[in-house]
Amino acid sequence: MDGRMSDGRLDSVQLGAELGQRATLVQFSSAFCQPCRATRRTLAEVAGMVEGVAHVEIDAEAHLTLVRRLGISRTPTVLVLDASGRIVRRAVGQPRTADVVAALGQAI
Repeated sequence: MDGRMSDGRLDSVQLGAELGQRATLVQFSSAFCQPCRATRRTLAEVAGMVEGVAHVEIDAEAHLTLVRRLGISRTPTVLVLDASGRIVRRAVGQPRTADVVAALGQAI
């Protein structure tokens, strides 16, 4: 095993926040990451538009154990989780709103 999540699921304890009823957008960020700020706005906007979707931002530097377990190597990295916390999509870099909405379609 490579140290990543064995079953591809995250829960509220690991995230430090509640999962969305339908899906969760998890953003790994770092303090001086300019694209992270734009990603935060995009994900918060989408979460606000789609009922039952939560946006959780995690400071990568403060959660190195989780970052290593998930194999996060750059910020921003976005994970799309379904209602049970299963990772259904993963993307690195600043996402477009349309791409986030499309990824949510796979999770819901």
